[in-house]
This record gives sequence, structure tokens and C-alpha cells, in this order.
Amino acid sequence: MRLTAQFAGILLICALSAGGQARHNANPPPSIRVDRNLVLVPVTVCDSRNRVISGLDKEHFRVFDDNVEQSVTEFFQEDEPIAIGLVFDTSASMGNKLSRSRDAANAFLSVANEEDEFFAIEFNDRPRLTVPLTRDTREIPERLFLTKAHGRTALLDAVYLALQEIKKSAKSRKALLIISDGGDNASRYRGTEVKSLARESDVLIYGLGIYGAAGTAEELYGPTLLSQIAELTGGREFPIADINDMPEATAKIGIELRNRYVLGFSPPAVQRDGRYHRLRVKLLPPPAMPRLNAYWRPGYYAPEE
Repeated sequence: MRLTAQFAGILLICALSAGGQARHNANPPPSIRVDRNLVLVPVTVCDSRNRVISGLDKEHFRVFDDNVEQSVTEFFQEDEPIAIGLVFDTSASMGNKLSRSRDAANAFLSVANEEDEFFAIEFNDRPRLTVPLTRDTREIPERLFLTKAHGRTALLDAVYLALQEIKKSAKSRKALLIISDGGDNASRYRGTEVKSLARESDVLIYGLGIYGAAGTAEELYGPTLLSQIAELTGGREFPIADINDMPEATAKIGIELRNRYVLGFSPPAVQRDGRYHRLRVKLLPPPAMPRLNAYWRPGYYAPEE
């Protein structure tokens, strides 16, 4: 089966209590009667300066499933703890960028909640789990302080390992932050394999891309690769032109992760065929609002049984 009961971008719940109230529990007790499908779509809303916008209401959103508008029956903002994997590039090309990359990781961790969980994967020629799941945010900076830049770039292998590692967390919300400066030139896994895994996962992926002049085909493709992986999950990639901007960008990502709206709808007829459904969200902000941008996972798989 391609889809389990839930994933971070879309939560597919086949449950209705005897009293008729929909439940948000990702693992409902066996006594709950399966009666309908509830699709939950987390959405991030930002202005043109990437500042998170709060205070919107249900009437400010419209959601479409395969271009068919759905009635939004559930609306709330996420406030649950998150499991987050930091995927940190230590390849030779990071060189003089390592110091600010460490600062960026520290800025990201500084906005953590007490109940959040973290792990760290470093990668160059190959990925390595250097800090297993922990709630102690001091462990990762201590480890990153020891990093040195050398070797090639196995970005895809690192993302694959991170998607496997994050399954060990019992948190219902999961995310990855990838800090890297370019494309892949050392992975065993192919881009199509990792993209497919990311799309089917329950993980929101953000990328912090530190790009210079593209000297190789891998470096030229780097921004596209990181952006494609992130957008498949409802996240996005932040390109960094000035490495001094990195800490501010990662702090914004941390805040964004914790301020997402959730729209819920029940498709009138769900075919249990495992088919991929494309989602679209349209904003209808109040007249006084500036231009806003919305980000969401672009689709979900219907159950197969």
C-alpha cells in the first residue's frame, strides 16, 4: 500500500465516532466505526517577504481535489510537537560556508519547542547519522562544531537516509531541513527514487540552498533538485545569495513549521484504487491584506483497500 493512515502533508482518516464527530487522532481506537474519509491539508501562508501570516479564517480558503472544489468542514492551526531531521552538507565545496551553516542550524534550533525531537545527518561522500533522535537541542550544535568540509556530495543518499530515520519518531508531524550548496555527484539512489519516496512520505521538507556560480552540471542542477524535492512535500527551498542571511532564513523556516493552517474536507466519493489526487488551494484574503502566497502538499494517494 502506498499510503498509511497519515502523512504530514495530508492526513487521511477513515473514522467517525458513534456520535458523528470527526476525530483528529491519527491512530483511532478500534471501536471507532469506519464511515467516511477526512482529508486534512496543512497550508502555510506568507507575504512577499516570507513572513508568516496568521489570523485568517476558514472563509479565506478554497480547496480543490482534482479541480473539484470541496467543502471545508474542518479548520484549525497546528500546534503539536514536531520531529525534525537536520540534513547537513559537509562536502568540500562547503569550505568557508560551514561556519555560517552552523549558525543557521543554531538559529533553527533556537525556535524549537520543548517537546520537539531532532536528529542530525551529515553527508559528503556518504551520509552518516551523527545525532540520533533527541529532545536535547544542545547535542546537534556540539556535533556540528566538529565538522570539516571534504569529499563529494551524496545529497540524494542523505535525504533517503533521513526519510528512513524519521520513521523512528512517534510524532505525527515530521519535517526535514536540508542545508546544502549544490547538486549531487556521489549518490547511489537516483533522483526519481528519492522524489517518489518524498512524495509518498509523511514528511515536510525544507531546503536552504547556498549557491554560487555553477561550475559543473551537478552544481547547475542543484537548485532545481532541492526545490523539486521540497515542493513535492508541501515545503519549499530558500535560495541564499549572501551566507550572512542564513541564520535569519532558518529561523523563519522554524517559525513557519509551527504556524500552518489545516483545512479538512470529506470527498463525496473516494475510489479505493491507490490513485494520486492533485490538490489546489486558493486564497481569498481580506481586502486590506497585501499579496499573499500559500504553500501546501500538491496531492495525496487514495487508499487501496
